[in-house]
Amino acid sequence: MTTNAAWTERYTGVLMNTFGSPKTVLVRGQGAHVWDADGREYVDLLGGIAVNALGHGHPRLVAAVTEQLETLGHISNFFASGPQIRLAERLVGLLGTEARVFFTNSGAEANEAAFKLTRRTGRTKIVATEGSFHGRTMGALALTSKLAYREPFEPLPGDVVFVPYGDVAALEAAVDRDTAAVLVEPIQGEAGVIVPPRDYLPSAQRIAHENGALLWLDEIQTGVGRTGTWFAHQNPALVDAPVVPDIVTLAKGLAGGIPIGACLATHGAGKLFDPGNHGTTFGGNPVAAAAALAVLDVIAEEDLLAHASAQGAKLRAAAGADARVVETRGAGLLVGLTLAEPRAAEVVTAAQDAGFLLNAATAERVRMAPPLNLTDADVEAFAAAWPAILDHAFDPAGVAP
Repeated sequence: MTTNAAWTERYTGVLMNTFGSPKTVLVRGQGAHVWDADGREYVDLLGGIAVNALGHGHPRLVAAVTEQLETLGHISNFFASGPQIRLAERLVGLLGTEARVFFTNSGAEANEAAFKLTRRTGRTKIVATEGSFHGRTMGALALTSKLAYREPFEPLPGDVVFVPYGDVAALEAAVDRDTAAVLVEPIQGEAGVIVPPRDYLPSAQRIAHENGALLWLDEIQTGVGRTGTWFAHQNPALVDAPVVPDIVTLAKGLAGGIPIGACLATHGAGKLFDPGNHGTTFGGNPVAAAAALAVLDVIAEEDLLAHASAQGAKLRAAAGADARVVETRGAGLLVGLTLAEPRAAEVVTAAQDAGFLLNAATAERVRMAPPLNLTDADVEAFAAAWPAILDHAFDPAGVAP
C-alpha cells in the first residue's frame, strides 16, 4: 500500500505548487467520514468546502451518475438533454420566480457568466464588498477583494468598487446610475462565515433597483440548502424582508461533488444574452445534471433543510461552550468560529490529529461546512473532542503527549 508520505512526494514532483503540500492524501469516504492512505479515519466537517452536500459515496448520487453515464455521458450544447432541462426547471422552481439558467462547470465560471451578463445592461460599474471571494479566474478575481489574490495578476478587468460588507450607508454612497450590478454574498464564506445585518440584503435590493442596477447574489457557498433554506436569501433568520435577486450564482453543493455551476437570471435579466454571447463545452453536461437532480431529491425527501438547521445549531453550541471561542456565526451547516487568539491554523492541525477536518478561514476564524446529512453521532464526537483540540492548539507545550 502506498503511504501518505510516498503519495505526497509524488504529488510535489508533478503538480503545480498552487496549494502547497497536501495535509494528507485521502483514498475513500463514506457519509461524513474519510480515510487517508495510512488508514486514518476523519470526520469531514469541511465537506470539500461546502461541496459534499450528501457526504461521500451516497447511494442515490452514485446510482444517478452511473445510470446517466450508461445512457448518455456528454453531448455539447449544440443539443439538449432531459437532465439539463429538468434541472433548470427545478432550480427556477426553487428560486420561486421566473428565471433563465446558464450552466457551467464551477462557481468561478458561473460568476464569469454573470459578470458578462451585467455588461449587457450597457453599464460597466460593479459595486462589490470588502472580504468578498468570487473565484480566481480573471473576471471573478476582479470581483474578489483580497489584495494577496489580486495583485500578482493585475491589471484585472476594471470598474469594480469595493465597500465594507454589511454597511448599508456605504452601498447608498457607492451605487449610482452608472452601476450595472451590486454583488454580495448572503454570508461571506471565505472571510470566515460573516453574517450581515438582517436588513442588508433587502437594502441592497432597494438601492440597486432605485439606481436601475441589478442585484447579484453569489450563493455559490450558501445555496442548495447549506443554510437551512434552498437559498440563503430566502432564510428568514438572515433577511427581514423578501429579496428577489436579478442574478444568482450557484455551484459547490449543487451536484454533491460532481463539477457544476449555474447562473440564474430573473425576469428581464434572463433575456440579456443572445445566441453567441456566451458558451461552454461541458456546462449542463447530462451526468452533472443528473447528479444535481439526485442531490436535490435527497435533500427534499430526507428533510435535510431542517436537519441542517438543527445540526448547525448543535455544532455552534458545542464549539461556543468553550471560552476560547469568543463568537459563533452562521446559519444551518455553514458555521464560523472566532477564537480568542489568532490560532486557527493550530486548531485545524490539532483537529486533524484528533480525527476532524476543519478549515482556517483567517488567522482567528475557523470554518465548518459538513455534509447536510451530518449525524448526531458525528456532532457528539466533535463536541467531546473539542476541548482537547483547543488545549493542543492554545498551549501545545502544556499538553501531555
